[in-house]
Amino acid sequence: MGLLSKKDAKLITDPLADNNPITIQVLGICSALAITAELKASLVMGIAVLFVLGIGNVVISLMRNIIPSKIRIIVQLIVVAALVIIVDQVLKAFAYELSKTLSVFVGLIITNCIIMGRFEAFALANKPWRSFLDGIGNALGYAVILIIVGFFRELLGSGTLFGIPVLGDPIEKTGVYGFGYENNGFMLMPPMALIIVGLIIWVQRSRNKALIED
Repeated sequence: MGLLSKKDAKLITDPLADNNPITIQVLGICSALAITAELKASLVMGIAVLFVLGIGNVVISLMRNIIPSKIRIIVQLIVVAALVIIVDQVLKAFAYELSKTLSVFVGLIITNCIIMGRFEAFALANKPWRSFLDGIGNALGYAVILIIVGFFRELLGSGTLFGIPVLGDPIEKTGVYGFGYENNGFMLMPPMALIIVGLIIWVQRSRNKALIED
């Protein structure tokens, strides 16, 4: 028997595809639109949510039997706020320029619907190990979409990946720029992120007809 049962493995694999929190549940859209102009920012935001949701789910699960139902939302907010403060301070200490790029969106992880939704729907009703797997799965599903969107927006909008030129020099007209290609500035605007997410949703529903709503 492997480390994970088939049921537990689905907690990680399902959010990566047919139960993705962004493209299927339509949660966490704001950050997908706002910070995906750079692949590095997309990756770091994905890692931040991975930490907050993975650890947060475990904490809420451990406390699930002692949290009064009337104040459970307040308790959840306190837990996620504490974890977000840790992320914010680590970014400011070790990646200050990137922390300025992410700006208020790190703080807005506190109100990310994916995190509060998993606290409420899963962690309050399940044991810590399964809650941890659920948090990791949903955070990875969120991160995958951010990375895909960030990849295409930065590549086609700036001609770079992680800030490194990969299409050539637009000034010297080397690489693909020598064939007349120009960076598409529209890719760096938030509406383009919505279009890319829409295309991903279209691909998912074309592959799996069960996702198409009547």
